[in-house]
Amino acid sequence: MERISDLLLDWYAREGRDLPWRRTHDPYRIWLSEVILQQTRVAQGMAYYERFTARFPDVASLAAASEDEVLRLWQGLGYYSRARNLLAAAREVVERFGGAFPRRLDEVRSLRGVGDYTAAAICSAAYDEPCAVVDGNVYRVLSRLFDIDLAIDSTAGRRAFARLAQEQLDPSAPGRYNQAIMDFGALQCTPSAPRCDCCPLSGCCLALAAGTVAERPVKQGRTRIRDRWFHYLHITSGDRVLLRRREGRDIWQGLYEFPMIETPAPADLTDLSDDPLFVALLGPVPWRLLRTVALPVHQLSHQRIHARLYRIETSELTPEAATLAVPTSELGDHALPRLLDRYLSSPEAI
Repeated sequence: MERISDLLLDWYAREGRDLPWRRTHDPYRIWLSEVILQQTRVAQGMAYYERFTARFPDVASLAAASEDEVLRLWQGLGYYSRARNLLAAAREVVERFGGAFPRRLDEVRSLRGVGDYTAAAICSAAYDEPCAVVDGNVYRVLSRLFDIDLAIDSTAGRRAFARLAQEQLDPSAPGRYNQAIMDFGALQCTPSAPRCDCCPLSGCCLALAAGTVAERPVKQGRTRIRDRWFHYLHITSGDRVLLRRREGRDIWQGLYEFPMIETPAPADLTDLSDDPLFVALLGPVPWRLLRTVALPVHQLSHQRIHARLYRIETSELTPEAATLAVPTSELGDHALPRLLDRYLSSPEAI
């Protein structure tokens, strides 16, 4: 075990990535980077980290922000529940801990949206607490090193890997060790085409010896992908456009969008014309369809969004439509789902 740790730390000293949140022990900035990098590549997340730290240099400034502003800065990263949890947790730090980021693992774990991995990453990097992290990279490295065929998405698998990760942790340098094994998985022991020929751990790797590298880690199965059909009514009247905020517990909660009708299968404008929302917004007034735009399929983790936009112009607004009208010049001030943001930057949106 000591040899594996020494080899990883030696590799990390040569090959590890120089990232801004690794040059600090500030738990706020480490936490911010961890939340941003969930489901996000480092190359994409870097710009968001820099924007957030410039606008919110500490947890108190983030806690004082509005949800709209946080979502606007987050726009394009997806998984927007991360942004809402980020804001809620910042407010918890101010309200429950007097604005000082908590130090104990259980206190950090109690913050909104903070799971076992994130709490361990923060406490090890900020406070050098001996807490092992287990993310996708760690699962992959450990499953190959020890040739483990337990499914990482099973309860038994998660428990076994958590124990193994803690056993392997270097207690003299837990923060550096955690960063080392995560970088090793991201750069050396990659999902496909791992660099086994120049791997410093090749002599310790049981999967390499057994010829099972490509089969590790093991997963139980894939989640079924759900198809959804969204029909957006991009309605303008003079210098105003209709916009509403998504509510409930569905995707993109808290973001803004054009009035939308969801159907269980593909539909066209004729099918939509009897929908109560369509009738309330356009039924009693004259309107003109300028164009119909089919957007590329938008892939989420467990959903495929088939979106179509109807560019509609009307000379007057119904009472229901008037409640949704905002100046077109202020459209960019609202956080929108990525597929709508891309649409608005295209010629079809004019």
